[in-house]
Amino acid sequence: MPGPEDFYDALAPFYHLIFPDWEASIARQAAALDQVIRAEADVGGERTVLDLACGIGTQALGLAALGYRVTASDLSPGAVRRLRDEAARRGLTIDAKVADMRWAWDAHGRVFDIVLCADNALPHLLTDGEILDALRDFRRCTAPGGICLVSIRDYESIDLQTARMHPHGVREEDGARWVLFQVWDPRPPLYETSMYVVEDRGGAGAQTRVMRATYYALPVPRLIELMREAGFDDVRRLDGAFYQPLVIGRRPAHEG
Repeated sequence: MPGPEDFYDALAPFYHLIFPDWEASIARQAAALDQVIRAEADVGGERTVLDLACGIGTQALGLAALGYRVTASDLSPGAVRRLRDEAARRGLTIDAKVADMRWAWDAHGRVFDIVLCADNALPHLLTDGEILDALRDFRRCTAPGGICLVSIRDYESIDLQTARMHPHGVREEDGARWVLFQVWDPRPPLYETSMYVVEDRGGAGAQTRVMRATYYALPVPRLIELMREAGFDDVRRLDGAFYQPLVIGRRPAHEG
């Protein structure tokens, strides 16, 4: 099975097609995160964000447009290249690099007001041990008084006992019809995702691309336990604030 970097390298040119309107999603998600940050983070002035699973920039671009100073990284070189291109096209400054979230401190070497890991990226790490190691680095990169935000799927509400299809919809772009859907194959506590991108330009056939990755169906209560074990305080789940459940943890402002 290819690794996450292969999955997202192949998906990077098409990732925006997952959304009915990617630009609207960028703005909507940034507004939602901004509201959470303003309510939860005791920071002022120029707020710094470290986006540790930036992908093509769905969160990073929107936060930068709102005035946050954004540093971003991702395991996928293809996704990081596209983020840089998208930022340049919008006249935004984002410091983006290729890096593994498990070694966030080695990659960035400083602290940020907000550390973000969104879009169900953390469950690409397939064991509690790997996730705990990553969360310890997340905490190390979080400034005293700052917060860490992780968004993941609510796996306790999803049936992962049988193979399931998850459609993203039909898009019209660049003279083609695009059909996107995922198939999830369970392998508890893991499951394999196959993302299908079908390109139909009106002839007798269509081109189908398939990208595959493995996830750990990490329950939100277990993530909360691991964030506490990693040293975050006031760890809790926020529902209704973002399109996925958010788990927030705080690094104490004063540490003994």
